[in-house]
Amino acid sequence: MKGYGEAGASWHKKAVKGFNAMSGSPREDIDFNNYTMRQRARMLYMAAPMATSAIKTNRTNIVGMGLQLKCRIDRDVVGLSQESAERWQKKAEREFCLWATNRRACDATGINNFYGLQQLALVSWLMSGDCVGLLKHYDTSRFFPYSLRVHVIEADRIATPMTNGGNIVLTTGKNPDNGNSIFDGVEIDRNGAIVAYHIRSNHPFELQTEPETWSRVLAWQENTGLPNVVHVMETERPDQYRGVSYLAQVIEPLLQLRRYTESELMAAVVESFFTAFIKTQASTDEMPFNETGSPPAEPRDINDYNMGPGQINILNPGEDVTFAEPQRPAGGFDKFVKSISEQVGAALEIPADLLMKSFNASYSASRAALLEAWKAFKMRREWLAASFCRPIYETWLSEAVARGRINAPGFFADPAIRAAWLGSEWLGPSQGQLDPVKEITAEILACSEGFSTHEQSTVKLNGGQWDKNIERLSRENEKLGGNSPDAHQSQKEATNRLKNLIIESALKAEKGEGNAEE
Repeated sequence: MKGYGEAGASWHKKAVKGFNAMSGSPREDIDFNNYTMRQRARMLYMAAPMATSAIKTNRTNIVGMGLQLKCRIDRDVVGLSQESAERWQKKAEREFCLWATNRRACDATGINNFYGLQQLALVSWLMSGDCVGLLKHYDTSRFFPYSLRVHVIEADRIATPMTNGGNIVLTTGKNPDNGNSIFDGVEIDRNGAIVAYHIRSNHPFELQTEPETWSRVLAWQENTGLPNVVHVMETERPDQYRGVSYLAQVIEPLLQLRRYTESELMAAVVESFFTAFIKTQASTDEMPFNETGSPPAEPRDINDYNMGPGQINILNPGEDVTFAEPQRPAGGFDKFVKSISEQVGAALEIPADLLMKSFNASYSASRAALLEAWKAFKMRREWLAASFCRPIYETWLSEAVARGRINAPGFFADPAIRAAWLGSEWLGPSQGQLDPVKEITAEILACSEGFSTHEQSTVKLNGGQWDKNIERLSRENEKLGGNSPDAHQSQKEATNRLKNLIIESALKAEKGEGNAEE
């Protein structure tokens, strides 16, 4: 035996020879098991607090109240001055807001506006492994100038068409018309590129009167190349076409922790009851206990006894009751739950402090945990923007230009010019601040030394827009007659004062007169 044959691939070492790990293609490992994982992940989201926290923590930090559009056109390519580019961007943002904030204008179901659709797509993605949005086009009207509508559907409805009541686990099929392979509802050509999605008319096993039908929807419009379907997912294997639930790797520990928590809770509740048992040889028909003034209840069963606050039970002759003493809640309950939450949090890229919303560590430790979590939040935010927001924005802007509501010369003539007009950034909730004074001071110094721009620091601190802040501050300063101190007029002096304070604090710390934290 050589190399890994003496390590992880060994078949003779006692520690691993019973480790018979079988892995197959993404279809075998993922597609065949996705139906079961989706059901379990959804049930844990609905019934296990830690699973609920994991998904909602992602939703709140990644999307929050919605990713806001910030146009970033390449003005050198489209030939606009700085002022003209800013005017175009503001007009495009206002026009997009007209569509995005009206739920009847952007949602095919009329339930959510575009920012609510972002939340829905993210939560559905995390629970089910992926999420699909159909881009539909309705008739326009006076109050709805755009035809684009987004219809978010659940992952289960994307499936390989089954004939003769086929097995839902067998997800691989063929398109008889062209010979393309279909993997769990995703049709690919001979080169492995996605060409269409197969959508069922209802949820699997849903009780309904209408017969189940299937629709084949092309992934891209043939004449324009714009998307018909936006597919939000995270890939972990080559040749993978369907996603895996965010909770897939922690389903078992979350389920066991839920059971353990329920057992401890029930034991504690039972121990809180004060229940008396009376043994008597006399008739029990006239015992005054437990009377509430209500009509007489049905005669109890011979073995029917109850436990509850102040409950009285009459025992028959010869009967006795013995209680165990479980001593609940167990002394190690908190420590055990914290240990499991740390492992679950590590797998989900959410530190236990943030997962449990319990911040009992030092400032440095809490900040390190928050920074680590935000690496994953920012990554998933970019995924959501790239696979959901930007394709929808491209489709919307194409319609806006075609209808003449926005002027973008060369948009349909040259793909390079088209890409320049489509430049966009999607701003979400900020990271938040554990110590605002320290973090704002750090951003001021970063701006003064050129390590950051005012706009970047504004987004980082509170998710705001620096340009609009400047405009508003200028108006406020005019109304105040310029008498009130304006930080933007004396930025240099404020920065110098901050530098001097930091230097003084460092010198005090070296002399033992202060501390490093200060």
